[in-house]
Amino acid sequence: MRSVPAVALLIALSALAGKWSWSASDPPATAPTATATAPASASTASTASVDNEAAARHAKRTACINQARAKKLVGAQKTAYIKGCIGAS
Repeated sequence: MRSVPAVALLIALSALAGKWSWSASDPPATAPTATATAPASASTASTASVDNEAAARHAKRTACINQARAKKLVGAQKTAYIKGCIGAS
């Protein structure tokens, strides 16, 4: 009797899997045009450059903090050193 719920679950899951495969293979109602995708790729490129710049700033700040820690700076001296280090380049 334990196999009946297992079989029912298997049938339900296969029905869902079949439904997903049909929806994934259906073509879209309207095909996107080349002009519609060009602005999207341009915004993706600008977003990527913004992300790269943010990562570079973070890496620079982390390096400056580590240098201040190595020099055993504290308080206002540490803050001034980090600001000067970040602004130096």
